[in-house]
Amino acid sequence: MNMSGLSSNWKKLQATLKKDSQSTTTDTKRKASDRDSGSGPVKKHKFSDKNQTNRAPSAYRLQRMGDASKSADGGDSVPSLRRKSAGFSAQPAADARSTKVNEGRSKTAELGKFIAMDCEMVGVGPNPDHDSVLARVSIVNFNGEQIYDSYVRPKEMVTDWRTHVSGIAPKHMVEARNLEAVQKEVAEIMDGRILVGHAVSNDLDALLLGHPKRDIRDTSKHPEYRKIAGGGSPRLKVLAEHYLGLKIQEGAHSSVEDARATMALYRREKESFEREHLKKWPVRAPVEGKDKGDKKKKKKKTTRKR
Repeated sequence: MNMSGLSSNWKKLQATLKKDSQSTTTDTKRKASDRDSGSGPVKKHKFSDKNQTNRAPSAYRLQRMGDASKSADGGDSVPSLRRKSAGFSAQPAADARSTKVNEGRSKTAELGKFIAMDCEMVGVGPNPDHDSVLARVSIVNFNGEQIYDSYVRPKEMVTDWRTHVSGIAPKHMVEARNLEAVQKEVAEIMDGRILVGHAVSNDLDALLLGHPKRDIRDTSKHPEYRKIAGGGSPRLKVLAEHYLGLKIQEGAHSSVEDARATMALYRREKESFEREHLKKWPVRAPVEGKDKGDKKKKKKKTTRKR
């Protein structure tokens, strides 16, 4: 075997490989230079309406963007609200995946001190336009997270489901809970908490439950919000759109969405709500003189016995 011939061929091969490598490197640098200068082909990015929508923050989100996020016990932050082509949704983007219709009591959401409730009704009896019973109840916490949601099976015969308004249909009654079970669960959630609602007395009546007036905040009675209705009781839909930029109740109502909008309205005017509330329900300070007098009497009784 001629080793000198192999050596010569190897040198030629090495020289060829080196030349090809230099050529490839030069081409790579040229392409990079073209990209930097903008002379080369440019990849086009497609921007859909959906992407534009998701990037556009609502005025309400901008208002609260700088606020620190706190727990459901009464912080000042507001959950981000998804924006749709038709307007805004009262459903926080973070909860869109975790919300479950007819879930009952949530196993993950924090309860906190403040809750908002909304109910949906259906018509019963010969005059369904005036006679209503409970068909769904939803409760959210201070941050708008769903705490409770349940369909309720009416005991009376339903003569008007009002599906176009209530969103309730006969199919929803298959897995609905009975009124007694819902009453028990809702009463446990409300116990010792501040209840926020819009004309909330109607919801409590439908549930056949009571709640201390001292612990109720009603957005339909707030003086600031009543101005938009000329001093009367304003509609929740009007308040949500005017003050929050939210479009709700466009079709069938959602009690979860309405509860979230109600809580957002309360949070917007929380300080004003509490000032007005203190005028009707002032904090009662303990009377020190009376307590001291009681102690003295007890001491005298004890002394006489000895």
